[in-house]
Amino acid sequence: MSARTPGELWRAASAVDATRPFLTSYDAATDARVEMSFATFDNWVAKTANMLVDGLGALPGERVALALPLHWQSLAWVVACWSAGTAVVLADRDRIPEADVVVADRDRLDAALDSGAREVVGASLHPLGLPLGDCPPVATDYTAEVRGYGDRFPAGPVDPGAVALVNGDIVRTGAELVANGGRTARVGKLTAGDRVAIITSDPTPLAVLGDDLSQFLGVLSAAAAMVLVPGPDSTTLQSRLGTEHVTAAVGDLPDRLLSRTAVRSLP
Repeated sequence: MSARTPGELWRAASAVDATRPFLTSYDAATDARVEMSFATFDNWVAKTANMLVDGLGALPGERVALALPLHWQSLAWVVACWSAGTAVVLADRDRIPEADVVVADRDRLDAALDSGAREVVGASLHPLGLPLGDCPPVATDYTAEVRGYGDRFPAGPVDPGAVALVNGDIVRTGAELVANGGRTARVGKLTAGDRVAIITSDPTPLAVLGDDLSQFLGVLSAAAAMVLVPGPDSTTLQSRLGTEHVTAAVGDLPDRLLSRTAVRSLP
């Protein structure tokens, strides 16, 4: 049966071969490299979804605002929200939208606490998942708490017609996100053998993956892999694209690199 919701799309992608690399991330500040298989990332998704439901009391249909830049932790939150049937709400740099739960980086944690959300979570965005450390007592330190939750999330049925993403005036149901992801994969000719580089800066908003996260959903639809790599001005960008066997890229990839590599730029 084909996927009808983004949560089902993730489970279908990870079921192809859970041992394959799914997400490789380079930290711009420390140059640390982290690689996660589908199974490892799914473990973070499951723990996060269990924390969201059992620890934060989130119910299907509630809204979870992500005041986070592009990072492996923010992507784990995106998939966890969809697995739990909650709507992902993308926050911009200047405003925390109305939501039941807000997950914020250090810079936006005070604004999140003033947003009126029922629960506020602080994310360290440390490349190795270390805790925030100085998290206010009225907020939850994500990586300090999430490790205590279960490694499997018993995902129940999620309504494909329910709102799954809000980004300003853009509102999409789960079914619409799945359809857009499939369309992105077809147009970009993505397959499970592709490794898609996401060219990042500090901090790159989640919307670099498309206003409706269609680039991310395209990767999931094809069961492809992702590489988060700093650029476009990084002197090591070209070598990293080669080392990571990147086949396609999203973001500001200089023409000089496109002409020197076999990497194709995704629309």
